[in-house]
Amino acid sequence: MPESVKSKLWRWTFNLHPTYRSTGAWVTYLAPDFRELRVKLPLSWRTRNYVGTIFGGSIYSAVDPFYMIMLIKNLGPGYVVWDKAASVRFKRPGRGTLYAKFLLSDEELSTIRSESQRLESLDRVYEIQLSDAEGMVCAVVEKTIYIRRKQPHQSN
Repeated sequence: MPESVKSKLWRWTFNLHPTYRSTGAWVTYLAPDFRELRVKLPLSWRTRNYVGTIFGGSIYSAVDPFYMIMLIKNLGPGYVVWDKAASVRFKRPGRGTLYAKFLLSDEELSTIRSESQRLESLDRVYEIQLSDAEGMVCAVVEKTIYIRRKQPHQSN
């Protein structure tokens, strides 16, 4: 699905935000419905570590905020969504540009909505693979996201 003007503005907002810009990564695509997002993380002077590969902190920072933001945008104001935990597994050194893709399916959103009706809160785990141009996975980031429905305000 092609980007809309609004999703392009969001993409540029991410890319120009000082904390994200400092990661060295770039959001290259954002679907208008916030259900798909793509990131690239080039090996550069900003992302290179002591041994000449992509710094682990850059790998994590490149993917950190997106599932939380995508869920907030898709679930709407009736939900509380927070990052709860994360882990990174390094598979092989990143010696060139790495790519990551984030997807939220209709089924996932439906599951969240139905489970949040019967549970006080839930944790969802998302895996993000960062792969090189040949498709070799260099790192896997696992994000745990906390989700709960907001309670309506009660008057006394």
